[in-house]
Amino acid sequence: MKFELELPKIEEKVLQFWKENKIFKKTLEKTKNGPRFVFYEGPPYANGLPGIHHLLSRALKDVILRYKTMQGFFAERKGGWDTHGLPTEVEAEKKLNIKTKGDIEKIGIEKFIEECRNSVFTYKKEWEEFTERIGFWLDLKNAYITCSNDYIESLWWILKRVWEKGFLYQDYKVVPYCPRCGTSLSSHEVAQGYEKIKENSIYIKFKLKDEKNTYLLVWTTTPWTLPGNLAIAINPEFSYLRVRIGEDCLILAKERLMILEGEYQIEEEFKGEKLLNLEYESLFKTEGLNKKAYFVISGDFVSTKEGTGLVHIAPAFGEEDMEVGKQNNLPILMTVDEDGKFKEKTGPWAKMFVKKADPLIIKDLQKRNLLFREETYEHDYPFCWRCDSPLLYYAKTSWFIKMTAVKEDLIKNNKKINWMPEYLKEGRFGEWLKEVKDWNLSRERYWGTPLPIWVCEKCDKKVYIESKKELKGKSDKEIKDLHRPYIDEITFKCDCGGEMRRVTEVIDCWFDSGSMPFAQWHYPFENKERIDKNISFPADYICEGIDQTRGWFYTLLAVSTLLDFGNPYKNVISNGIVLDAKGQKMSKSKGNVILPKEVIDQYGVDAVRFYFYTLNPIAEPKRFNLKDLQALYRKFFDTLNNSQAFFLNYIDEGFQPIKNFKSANLLDNWIFSRLENLKFQTIKKLNSYDIVGAARPLEVFIDDLSNWYIRRSRRRFQRPKNPEEKEETSQTLYCVLLEFSKLLAPFCPFISEKIYQGMKGKKEESVHLADYPKPDNNLINQKLEEQMKRAREIVALSLAERMKARIRVRQPLNKLEVKEEKMESELTDLIKEEVNVKEVIFDKKLKASIRLHTEITLKLKEEGIIREVVHCNNKGRKELNLRPKDKVISIYDSTSDAINKVLEKNKDFIANETSSEIVQIGGEADESFDYKKEIEIDGVKIKIIIKKIG
Repeated sequence: MKFELELPKIEEKVLQFWKENKIFKKTLEKTKNGPRFVFYEGPPYANGLPGIHHLLSRALKDVILRYKTMQGFFAERKGGWDTHGLPTEVEAEKKLNIKTKGDIEKIGIEKFIEECRNSVFTYKKEWEEFTERIGFWLDLKNAYITCSNDYIESLWWILKRVWEKGFLYQDYKVVPYCPRCGTSLSSHEVAQGYEKIKENSIYIKFKLKDEKNTYLLVWTTTPWTLPGNLAIAINPEFSYLRVRIGEDCLILAKERLMILEGEYQIEEEFKGEKLLNLEYESLFKTEGLNKKAYFVISGDFVSTKEGTGLVHIAPAFGEEDMEVGKQNNLPILMTVDEDGKFKEKTGPWAKMFVKKADPLIIKDLQKRNLLFREETYEHDYPFCWRCDSPLLYYAKTSWFIKMTAVKEDLIKNNKKINWMPEYLKEGRFGEWLKEVKDWNLSRERYWGTPLPIWVCEKCDKKVYIESKKELKGKSDKEIKDLHRPYIDEITFKCDCGGEMRRVTEVIDCWFDSGSMPFAQWHYPFENKERIDKNISFPADYICEGIDQTRGWFYTLLAVSTLLDFGNPYKNVISNGIVLDAKGQKMSKSKGNVILPKEVIDQYGVDAVRFYFYTLNPIAEPKRFNLKDLQALYRKFFDTLNNSQAFFLNYIDEGFQPIKNFKSANLLDNWIFSRLENLKFQTIKKLNSYDIVGAARPLEVFIDDLSNWYIRRSRRRFQRPKNPEEKEETSQTLYCVLLEFSKLLAPFCPFISEKIYQGMKGKKEESVHLADYPKPDNNLINQKLEEQMKRAREIVALSLAERMKARIRVRQPLNKLEVKEEKMESELTDLIKEEVNVKEVIFDKKLKASIRLHTEITLKLKEEGIIREVVHCNNKGRKELNLRPKDKVISIYDSTSDAINKVLEKNKDFIANETSSEIVQIGGEADESFDYKKEIEIDGVKIKIIIKKIG
């Protein structure tokens, strides 16, 4: 796709200019004594290449930072790298060609850890180049790294505060668990990986003891949990029915009767409490249970929205199941191992992955006439956010942070945050906080921040270590690397004489990123004043994708709240995900991935940035459509570039900008008013972090500038009545372009630099060193803007009438009547020229709102021919890249003698309008002509030939 403006080439030159002149550094030097604007960079992983969604979020970060810098704020931009956890471990496993924790143990933890460390920055260079290329100014030389000893030590200190409050505890709970990775996950990690799936759900008959052919009818979507069943829950307040179908009696909730098909007979209706403590037969043989099981219990979570109103309880595989199991003193039957496979002696499905065992379990129930019905069920199911394996809910001993204890503080701190879009505050994010769960902190993995708790092998005493210094004091050993397996080797004596060893777990890598406001500065071991004196805390601004409402946005708030530091950020933008043009998620398997480099190389960064800024509301999914991007490129960037090119083409060589220039011309005053209003609106929207609301009017303004102001001012540039008239319009357009380049700079840093550098008399070395424009209220004329708007509406309606009558715009007409109050003469003249009529009559008594007189006299027709000829000639000049001062010879010849006579009569006018030194009517040019075109007007052909002079 070829465009007039080659934005990628311009951007490469601008990048070089910034680099050679150290413009980023100079912006920081200029503002270092200004008020601080604190920004937190959400750390990406550098073991994968950046995607188009990274361009979106980084563009949103950069626009606010550039804006604030131009306003005089000192905006440090410390970069960061996320390094720990499954994202890195999964890549290391691939490189080592291993798949399980058992494989890791075989090759040795040390070898695995070194591979993790090596893979952390696989694509660091590509990330740095990407960041620079998209114009995102970020301090990557001093970036924080989550796997550094200093960073880890700060995390230890933070967790020690949690420990001291009694909020860090160990418990046996049902947790989301990835059998492939062999570790539990937190609720916010689980929220990252839900997918809609279809799988079999079944209705099962549990036979009541001592009652012939009487069954409790139960529904489940997880047949694999049935071997672990120990109870059935009902709601004592619900009404239940005993229904006979053939020889069987089924018990289910009255409100779920609709699930039955065919003939049945209701034998009894009763309250659920009648079912409590009834015993039923186990579906499968079990051994070694040390507590009572297989009876009906009460559960307030039982509903009649789906299922049967009876819920199967397997305490080892459900959070609610575990809680109700504890309340009813149920045993725990663990039928599945940590690989997600059934244990020995569990049936024909022993050693089989649980999800694959579902068909065998269903078939077994069917054989024994215990399967009532099987049907397909579509629902959201959690998958591991990094390896895509289906998660299981699985009973394990883990370490938790008691987030429920600070729930009210979380909600209170969230109220102090400005969310964009605003509805996320009480909606997606607020609802998440209302349902907050204790944070499952520990991971049974390797590459992560080690949980610094040492336990005595003899007396079980637990000691929490908060620093390297404390650890050395306890063990008398210097440690160079705080990671496993080195930290595991550090032991020390307990007061009882026993040996104290570290627990084997590492912590959730989301705790790493959530602690970055403090750990990036090695707080409190260094840089205490940055936090304690609010130099670098809280953040004024953060921005990431909408998925981070359950990720980084939450963990930042969680850590800060646990430390009693309040809200860690004041303003947050949450952007929508990027989809393909059809609204599908991008994936390599679908072949619909948009690679940032390919788009940037073809269209330039500014085009992609501005496309994202103006596409749709910020949090909505973004359908990335190249056709829309191309349209924006032409409409906005080509138009902006052409506007400057027009200015540079037509200004006099001796032009010098005049400070605080004022014009008496109505059109000049209109565009000045539009500009000052634009400044006001842009600043207002950016101050409220409404980037879309700030960007869209910029696009509208350029359309107004080019297609109204410049088009209506062409004559003043090309054929001014006097020098003063050209000076007025030149000064006006100069001022507008210069000020607009500053307004645009945060959004489109490259094209704005190009525009700024092309203007005489600029004050600063770079547009990004200029002050952001402030509106001059004295230049805002709201009444004039409204009048101009109405005039343009009249023009649009009139041109529509022309089109209806099939009359060319360049064909003059006599009269236009308008149902409107009389307008001032300059506006009336604009309407006359645009509609191409000799007279505009304003009459409030008109029945219709426009009446265009379409009769064409001979004189009008001749004038229309001349205008068409002039228009065609000037198009030829443009194709030849001629400047206004370049003179030509123009030759015209028609197949009609009458038209040739009209052309001859108007030779002087044509010469003036086309900058022609000689105008010749009739005859052929020699072979040295530069341009030749034949046009047709009302069936008559006219030949137009242009020859350059000199």
